[in-house]
Amino acid sequence: MDPLAHAHTPTKLKRSGLDDLPLTVKTPNYETDELTPGIVHIGLGNFHRAHQAWYIHQLMQQGLARDWAIIGAGMRGYDASMREKLIAQDCLTTLIELDPSGMSAEVIGPMISYLPIEAENAPLIRQMSDPAIRIVSLTVTEGGYYLDANTGAFDPTHDDIRHDAEHPHHPRTAFGAIVAALRQRRDAGINPFTALSCDNLQGNGTILRNCVVGLARLSDPDLAEWINHNGAFPNSMVDCIVPATTDQVLSQCLALGIEDHAPVTHENFRQWVIEDDFCAGRPSWEQVGVTMTNNVHIYEAMKLRILNGGHQLLANVGEILNVPTISDCMQDPQISDFFAKVQRDEILPQVAPVSGTSPAQYLDLVARRFSNAAIHDTTRRVAFDGSSRHPGFLLPSLREALLTGSPIAGLALAAALWARMCAGTREDGTEIAPNDPIWSALHKTALVAKENPQAWIDQTGLYGELGQNRLFAQEFSHWLPAIWDRGCRAVIGSYLRRSSDL
Repeated sequence: MDPLAHAHTPTKLKRSGLDDLPLTVKTPNYETDELTPGIVHIGLGNFHRAHQAWYIHQLMQQGLARDWAIIGAGMRGYDASMREKLIAQDCLTTLIELDPSGMSAEVIGPMISYLPIEAENAPLIRQMSDPAIRIVSLTVTEGGYYLDANTGAFDPTHDDIRHDAEHPHHPRTAFGAIVAALRQRRDAGINPFTALSCDNLQGNGTILRNCVVGLARLSDPDLAEWINHNGAFPNSMVDCIVPATTDQVLSQCLALGIEDHAPVTHENFRQWVIEDDFCAGRPSWEQVGVTMTNNVHIYEAMKLRILNGGHQLLANVGEILNVPTISDCMQDPQISDFFAKVQRDEILPQVAPVSGTSPAQYLDLVARRFSNAAIHDTTRRVAFDGSSRHPGFLLPSLREALLTGSPIAGLALAAALWARMCAGTREDGTEIAPNDPIWSALHKTALVAKENPQAWIDQTGLYGELGQNRLFAQEFSHWLPAIWDRGCRAVIGSYLRRSSDL
């Protein structure tokens, strides 16, 4: 029996009931009335609570950062359900660390409020206008930055951006709300806050700056210059595997003696690397293990290429073969060999070492983390939003490999596996439910590509100019028909038998 299992009636998670939780559960040593807000976080999902909020909590446990409490914010209607759950439990979260040797739990409480969700974001704008707020952080997903897929630049033509440019006082996007709040701060003589992206994008701070300043420039060029000159947009790299909350997680939490309607599970690993560029102060994150540096790029490249790219290598074939989780994929000898060969031959040669860690050593770490069977990280979750993740995590390696003359067969096969997955059926005949913001278009093109493979890589919004590269087109057009004709396992077997010098 797990030593953390609790035989009595679970305790409802509330500030007033923390002393009633099992002694095995770590709890905050600070009270809400000791905290004042310093951070607004937009996009308050599981990852933020297991990662950024946890670091703030660790500082608060040391008697620090009590003026850096978090105000949560959501942008969409579906965030209302999360808000309701968290408000009902005083914005507390149970974090359950899953390790092959067992699990442990702690309750964290650095979040003190969750703003009402309104169509024009008035509560969010009002809160960000408060001079007490010195950092606005975001986890709005890789696809939420309104970027042109071909250039990676800010796309001012998107309907949401055009709306916010034409109605700057009634924005519908996070970036429009940030611009509106910064306008109010400027007009009131208040300095700007730091805007901190925590999404998996290389150069995420630079991208965020381009989005915010670019949007401001469409309606108020003087404001755009004020933001660009006085604001700060540090780049950062975040890392922790955080699965979605399932009924199983809710049951695990109850077994620990806690009635939490929004618990979070996570692996026993975290990393956060931040460019030390803040315009209004920051918590002393380095005291709890955060790396503060002026060279985030090399950390980003290693993590995004090897870990995030590796996730896509596993998840797409896992979905086609109905392999439920990432750890199950790693236990499948053929899938794990495919993962290892693409990494070793095609991704690692494009990655520079960081602070004494070689790409090969980092890959070994990632492989161990992916193999953690206690983390029930589904292939479906990891395969979600391939239209952002393939261009962001795999195509940079492909482009560099083409430039350097490195092998690309495995990366082309990964693209073909994604195309096969988007056809919407597994090899056992079961349906793959829509799993991308642009699923309809992907699904339609995937069916066309069954007979005409070039149609898939001619999607310039995803592949840009790569579809016209002769070598990539040749490899892709070899693999996709073979997958349809012979099946994934036969084709992956053919790839594994290829010499890496071909």
